[in-house]
Amino acid sequence: MAEIHIQQTNGFLRAYKKLHDNQKNVVDQAVADIVRNPVIGEAKKGDLSGVYVHKFDCISQRFLLAYEYDSATRILLLVGTHENFYRNLKR
Repeated sequence: MAEIHIQQTNGFLRAYKKLHDNQKNVVDQAVADIVRNPVIGEAKKGDLSGVYVHKFDCISQRFLLAYEYDSATRILLLVGTHENFYRNLKR
């Protein structure tokens, strides 16, 4: 299997840095899931066409992880709770 490159946007990194260590572990697992199976997320339409959002539970909270992908790359766009998620994603 070819090597998958993971790119992180500044928005993703900013949000990720604010997480607690136990939350980072869950997010890391979600990223691993996306690398293995990029169609796990829901494809978005309209303004966010080409963006996928993977929803997962993180320490009794619903988290969303937005990403784009092709066969060799996963681009992590944003991670966080649903509050203001899509508004921040459109920036």
